[in-house]
Amino acid sequence: MLPYWRLSAYYFFYFAFVGAFSPYFTLYLQSISLSATDIAILMSLMQVMRVLAPNIWGWLAEHFGRRLTIIRLSAWASLAGFAVFFITTRFNGLFLAMALMAFFWSAALPLVESLTFAHLATEASRYGSIRVWGSVGFIAAVLGVGYVLDYLPLDSVLWMTALLLGGIVLCALTLPEAARPVAHRESASLREILRRPEVRALLGACFFMSAAHGALYVFYSIYLVDHGYGKSVVGWMWALGVVAEIVVFMFMPRLLRRYSMRGILVVAFACAVLRFVVIGWGVESLALLSFAQLLHGATFGAYHAAAIAAINQWFRGKLQSRGQALYGSISFGAGGMLGGLLSGFTWESIGPAWTYTLGSGFALVGLIWLLRAWRPGHEVTIAGEDS
Repeated sequence: MLPYWRLSAYYFFYFAFVGAFSPYFTLYLQSISLSATDIAILMSLMQVMRVLAPNIWGWLAEHFGRRLTIIRLSAWASLAGFAVFFITTRFNGLFLAMALMAFFWSAALPLVESLTFAHLATEASRYGSIRVWGSVGFIAAVLGVGYVLDYLPLDSVLWMTALLLGGIVLCALTLPEAARPVAHRESASLREILRRPEVRALLGACFFMSAAHGALYVFYSIYLVDHGYGKSVVGWMWALGVVAEIVVFMFMPRLLRRYSMRGILVVAFACAVLRFVVIGWGVESLALLSFAQLLHGATFGAYHAAAIAAINQWFRGKLQSRGQALYGSISFGAGGMLGGLLSGFTWESIGPAWTYTLGSGFALVGLIWLLRAWRPGHEVTIAGEDS
């Protein structure tokens, strides 16, 4: 039977950690007098490790068949790495803590994604109903921590985030292993799959989509606070985007039946082009910021659900973990690293508005690449449904 609630609980705590860490840890770093460049370097370590760690751990899981062991080890090691933040505020120590935590934390999600799809088997369209609990966890954390930080000092974010990492540990211990997918005789090799133009188009476009989000994930909370918004408002703005993401996840099976995978991705990239221009130049208007956050339903929700389902279908059997790791490394890893680091250098030189405009430019490059390299007709079939 599908371990629906155990998988959902893992996603809940995993993304609750993101909801506490990503929006508010940058404010903590700012409060201990780090520069924008230092903040960008530290936060980009999360993306650097998404390039390195998933492929290392994915290879180990594939060759030794220890997927669940690695998931549990990564949970414990992530908590141990984060504990270093409690004992130092020096850049060197923070760098070490971030690198250690990120190396293990980034190992888990691609393996959990492959575990989830292995449990789903022929019911891959139910992925959204499990993944949506991650969005619920993010909202609960981002709102809760935002309100708490209106009354408690910013360093309180450390123990709140550590508690959520503890929740990930507990959930990892309850996850059951799934039957290994049967290797099909017609399954292609990794090199053969990567030769397909639609596969290269998706991975390349995903790189630029994550680069487009770099300034958002590093500086969005700082941007709002610097323009006079309270921390609870910051929490609501992040939550609004994830509410839109949840709505998209709920309707994703219906969208996949009605529209092509490529068509959904094209719309998502077009929305990203618009979104980051609006954030950059419309910060004084709460209405415009709210509109931009609603577009998160397309720029992450529809984009991620479509991309990860395509990866799941293209990379079958023993290659499934490698495919998920490759997707995470190229997009959230390399792309996120480029966007985050570049935003750190441009934030104080050309200003926030032009930094977000640069993010819009990255999304435009991804859109053009997708349109030119993934031709209509090379569509992906979702198990049990026609995309």
